[in-house]
Amino acid sequence: MSDIFTVMWKEWKDSLFQGGWRAWIRPSLLMGIVGIIWPLVGKAAWMDLSPLQMVVVLWVEFFVVISIVADSFAGERERHTLETLLATRLPDRAILLGKVAIVVLYGWGVLVVSLLLGAGVCNLAYGQEHSIFYPADMLSFTLVLGLLIGTFGAGAGVLLSLRSSTVRMVQATLSIGTVVLGGAIIALLQLLPKWFFQTFTTDQILLMVAGIIALLDILLVAIAMLRFQRTKLIAR
Repeated sequence: MSDIFTVMWKEWKDSLFQGGWRAWIRPSLLMGIVGIIWPLVGKAAWMDLSPLQMVVVLWVEFFVVISIVADSFAGERERHTLETLLATRLPDRAILLGKVAIVVLYGWGVLVVSLLLGAGVCNLAYGQEHSIFYPADMLSFTLVLGLLIGTFGAGAGVLLSLRSSTVRMVQATLSIGTVVLGGAIIALLQLLPKWFFQTFTTDQILLMVAGIIALLDILLVAIAMLRFQRTKLIAR
């Protein structure tokens, strides 16, 4: 476990902060949009955290994850630091899981801050006599799905980054994949019969979604571990 934390600390210093304050411009803008602008537009109804609003904040988190995960291995390869990392005594699993974990936590942190900002804005603007907050069940689902979706994006990104020579190539592939995946999900929702939504509650459907994403997360991380081979990575 300490080796994983070592990799996470290294990534936190080297990758996430290599651009200085400029590295925070994009996530700050996204947090400002989700946590300030959209709550002001949606007014007090934003605090309901409906499934549509949940999709919005989760999409923003996913966008943050795929925008930085491309740097995990492809970025090291471009900066010629991958050989140095692989020459250490850190276990393969620690390197891989450390890189995945820091990206997931970064994206999840953006999600949490956005939700807290939104709650603060709505309370200041529309709270009036008493404070308001998100429904406990919807907030819990959002936070759990945030971790699962972040892991999905990080797992897919790391898997691509392991074999890609440039960060731009990974980002382009992830962007195209996101569009295709989004279209497939929309098509699937339209194909589902009406009785499905009448039979199951929102909480039950969200539990099903969480279970499916969790299985995909395990599959992606497992494949990434199998494909993580130091000799082949150095040779590329």
